[in-house]
Amino acid sequence: MASVRTALVIGTGLIGTSAALALAGRGVQVHLSDHDPAQARTAAARGAGTDKEPEGRCDLVIVAVPPAHVAATLAEAIGAGRGRAYLDVASVKGGPRRELEALGCDLSGYLGTHPMAGRERSGPLAASADLFEGRPWVLTPTRDTDTEVLNLALELVALCRAVPVVMDADAHDRAVALVSHTPQLVSSMVAARLEEADETAVRLCGQGIRDVTRIAASDPRMWLDILSANPGPVADVLDGLATDLAATVRSLRALDGAEPAGEAITGLETVLRRGNAGRARVPGKHGAAPAAYETVTVLIGDQPGELARIFADADRAGVNIEDVRIEHATGQQSGLIQLMVEPQAVAALTATLRDRGWALRQ
Repeated sequence: MASVRTALVIGTGLIGTSAALALAGRGVQVHLSDHDPAQARTAAARGAGTDKEPEGRCDLVIVAVPPAHVAATLAEAIGAGRGRAYLDVASVKGGPRRELEALGCDLSGYLGTHPMAGRERSGPLAASADLFEGRPWVLTPTRDTDTEVLNLALELVALCRAVPVVMDADAHDRAVALVSHTPQLVSSMVAARLEEADETAVRLCGQGIRDVTRIAASDPRMWLDILSANPGPVADVLDGLATDLAATVRSLRALDGAEPAGEAITGLETVLRRGNAGRARVPGKHGAAPAAYETVTVLIGDQPGELARIFADADRAGVNIEDVRIEHATGQQSGLIQLMVEPQAVAALTATLRDRGWALRQ
């Protein structure tokens, strides 16, 4: 019967260390390995396990290295018999499996996985035991996958409090090209427009540009590894985006000209409404269907304790805050906090906040 008592995590970056922290926090004996011993020591110092070699075979070997090195690392671990089951957590699944097949590895003990979680920062210091909580964790078993291996993988997902999703490896790669890899490139391209922009323009940046460019702060080296492992599907998505972009440029040029612009307006409206429809399909809280929340906007000072105070006041109103956004005012020690709540909670929240002295904005 599957049971994870010991694990070897090879690669102690953000994902590997986060998985190790989650396992160690739930009583699993975790061993850490990295091509940079200092990084493994850092992860161990954070409580993710020990950087000492395991004395025997571990129940689970988790390979958390860049996609280009997954197959070779797995092949070495499988050849040395280091575990009962072998998983990787790379963001690309089809390529590594084909490389393992080409190396002649026995794949009955291997299962490709991908936790759909991450941060702009990388490395063991950015890791968190709750990184995967409530997040999809893709499993890509095949007919060759041993049942015990699948059960151990499901136990790993449960220990990390993630949500298992079973997919075909190549279907996964097409999906992440759409929902992860292309957004990273688009965010980087938008942010690149700011590099040489006039300082006056940059000072006008608001929440919209912050939302769009947030992930552009990610490590370029990490993303080069990922994009190099999934270039075809990403290029396919970008081809479709380029078609929409070219049509939008034509519409805007037409609006800038002297000719009647009815078709141009229609073209712009079409892409904006398609955007509405696509955004409405993005899963909501805990992966459930998107929910329609109301926004209560409050002026908040930029000093310690203000966030805690407004959350405490929301608690007094008996209102659950579903989501939060903060927009800082340029050049001022204040900002606007947007509290997303269920529509029926708006009246109680606004009344309590006003009574508690908060300044609300329409």
